[in-house]
Amino acid sequence: MAGTWVFVDQRDGNIRKVTFEMISKAKKFGDEVSAVVFGKGVEGLASEFAKYGADKVYVADADVFAEYNTGAYVAQITAMINEYKPNAVLFAHTFNGRDFASRLAQKLETGLATDCIDAEISAGKGVFTRAIYAGKALAKVEVTGEPVLATIRAGVWDVEESSGAGEVVKPAIAATDADVYQTIKEFIPTVSARPDLTEAEVVVSGGRGCKGPEGIKLVEQLADMLGAAVGGSRASVDSGWLGHELQVGQTGKVVNPNLYIACGISGAIQHLAGMSSSKFIACINTDTEAPIFNVSDFGVVGDLFKVIPVLCEELKK
Repeated sequence: MAGTWVFVDQRDGNIRKVTFEMISKAKKFGDEVSAVVFGKGVEGLASEFAKYGADKVYVADADVFAEYNTGAYVAQITAMINEYKPNAVLFAHTFNGRDFASRLAQKLETGLATDCIDAEISAGKGVFTRAIYAGKALAKVEVTGEPVLATIRAGVWDVEESSGAGEVVKPAIAATDADVYQTIKEFIPTVSARPDLTEAEVVVSGGRGCKGPEGIKLVEQLADMLGAAVGGSRASVDSGWLGHELQVGQTGKVVNPNLYIACGISGAIQHLAGMSSSKFIACINTDTEAPIFNVSDFGVVGDLFKVIPVLCEELKK
């Protein structure tokens, strides 16, 4: 068996940090660790993974992989799994990772654990930890099968450099144009100088208490001073103050930063599901009974329109 595979989450050669987190963790399982990268013109990325412990790097470089496509990607990795027989394959719990892993599990008729925050993999069996009930409880999920599949939440594991051989393996290209049953007509990226929400070490979010765009501007000002990403609750997103791509919560994105600052967010269970695993949580709210205080390490009872300007002035000093 070919140990643990980590599928590389990348776009246009930009590798998501969660990929290195998964490789670093997989190294601790005590078996061979391999990175698997699909794309067009991606062979040059292979050396990046050896620095974090990858013993092998499987590179499928072809036109059919230029953009993520479920059909082509599943056809390719299925052929590779049948040939090389890994014990486990880990994917990032991103939009593409969730889609890819679930389709692959269906294709292989094997188990899949999703949105995991910890893992133990050995002898063809995986035991994964998942946060449930908005982080109020942890569930242990055992997955057996060949191979074990799981998606991993970003930010839950540390990135550690550990030398690996990084041997490049070029498998036969099994996917064809016939496997492509959907095509991307246009891709319009969101351009921002701020960190990606799901990978940021600091996130500042605004909620209903921001009362409108002016309040959101204060949140953005604080975020920029901290080099943080901006997020929001469903209330602020539904009100049109922030884009849907910035929503944190059960129906938005799950974040796990070192510091999460909730401004004017009451802390509904749907929002807590997306941020309660943050390492340190601070909040600003006028309502002393707001549920957000129950999960916060530090809370300020006050009007964010008064608190944030004072905080920004202190940060300037």
